[in-house]
Amino acid sequence: MSELTPGWSFVAITTEGQPVSIHGRNPWLHKWRSVSVSPITVSHPSYPAERHQMWVYDLETPQPVRFAAGEYSNGVWGFYVPVQSAA
Repeated sequence: MSELTPGWSFVAITTEGQPVSIHGRNPWLHKWRSVSVSPITVSHPSYPAERHQMWVYDLETPQPVRFAAGEYSNGVWGFYVPVQSAA
């Protein structure tokens, strides 16, 4: 079983195009810019033994918003955000 990538928090699971809030922004309404880092590995929120890769993006907004997203299955998307350190 693949190791989970630490430092990421689950936001939502939804069908493609359905509204999602990532720091107050709906990613379906903005362009996504791919970030040159390795994809993260997450567990499915309903089936924790399943592992899925999510790719890291920035929303192209005045203040870029980093997130990870990918499909669990055809048209079913997962969204994650980096965990904010409590420094």
